[in-house]
Amino acid sequence: MGEYQRILVVVRMIQSCGKAIQSGVSLARKYGADLYVIHSIHNPFGLKGWGLGTRALALEYEKSILAARRKLSALVEAERTQGMSIKELVREGEPTEEILKTIEAEKIDLLVMLAHEEGHVEHFLFGRGNEELVRKMPCSIMLVKKEPGAAGEGKEDE
Repeated sequence: MGEYQRILVVVRMIQSCGKAIQSGVSLARKYGADLYVIHSIHNPFGLKGWGLGTRALALEYEKSILAARRKLSALVEAERTQGMSIKELVREGEPTEEILKTIEAEKIDLLVMLAHEEGHVEHFLFGRGNEELVRKMPCSIMLVKKEPGAAGEGKEDE
């Protein structure tokens, strides 16, 4: 492992990403690195030709973005109280593109994310899975195995 100066943790399913965040925090402390946490939200209703773009769905989507920001802030707050500086990023768009843009803009050395298979609902809500991101990755990547029975396993965020 090389020396890392900027670490980015990818958060998809907020309730089950605690281990990925803990890994990122641990590595950031070890290397004295800057830590970033990104939650990229894919808007499946913004696609051209999508026929379900009703006002109710748009409002629900806006609520999900606000909920994601609140949950992400709550997850990293405990580390902040212990002196860890964490930059929270919530991006709207195609997740792989948003993550790659962030890696380039912030000059990320290491990406940390959960190693898991997405279900149909997660694929719909968050776009393509880890496989596409790993293939396009311009930096080192660490895949964190989620512990069996972890909080939120098999459940979608509300």
